Amino acid sequence: MKVFFAGSRSISRLNAEIRQRIDAFLREGANVLVGDANGADKAFQQHLLEKQYRQATVFCSGSACRNNLGDWPTECVPSDRKKKDFEHYALKDTRMAAQADGGLFLWDAKSKGTLNNIVSLVARGKSVDVYLAPKQTFVTLKDISGLRDVVGQCGSQTLRTLQSLLIGVDDAAASQSQFDFA
Repeated sequence: MKVFFAGSRSISRLNAEIRQRIDAFLREGANVLVGDANGADKAFQQHLLEKQYRQATVFCSGSACRNNLGDWPTECVPSDRKKKDFEHYALKDTRMAAQADGGLFLWDAKSKGTLNNIVSLVARGKSVDVYLAPKQTFVTLKDISGLRDVVGQCGSQTLRTLQSLLIGVDDAAASQSQFDFA
């Protein structure tokens, strides 16, 4: 099983509940796909390093990783973008979502990148465990329609972000008519 670990850059510490969830995947021998950003990605890497876990691959956009604390194998996703912006880093995230069987995300309920990753996996019918930092709790999402309740608790700006991300999703369950964005 391949699991996509990622999250918001504003989350840099792992509490006991998050560590337990990570460790459950590690006990199963999951192949971890993790990004190279500061924040949640780096915190995941630090935990994997402390556990001396070797079944991980660090994904990077462009030719070099920002963080690879455990000197794990890397997968650098080419980018011809001049700016290192959302689209630049989303390239690696798209590759990770395509390869993963599921995900574990730490979300501050604001990060567009993390929300995009959640949408990418659930639109592919893959299960995602999401730690909602503002509520300090986990939710499991299995499809796009499951996002409705979760995102509905995160404010109007997050709803607008979700709406913009769903425009490109090729899934009948994700059509705008199924969501109340008013």
